[in-house]
Amino acid sequence: MKNITRHYGTVERLKRMDSSLNGNPRFSFTIDGYDVATGVDFMQGYEIQNFEGKNCVAELGTHRGRLTLNSIREIVA
Repeated sequence: MKNITRHYGTVERLKRMDSSLNGNPRFSFTIDGYDVATGVDFMQGYEIQNFEGKNCVAELGTHRGRLTLNSIREIVA
């Protein structure tokens, strides 16, 4: 993964995508105005639903020309 940047915002517009060939879930969502996808066979595909509507910090990078989630965690005030 290249060009990793950190973004702060609320996870919005969470949408289920087609599963990977191995049957693992994939999602697309928006954070800080960026449209992002979870990686193929990536653990965050299982936990991203827990962040919907919450303030988070996400690290995003480019993988095969697509903006992809590298890591995410909730901001606790």
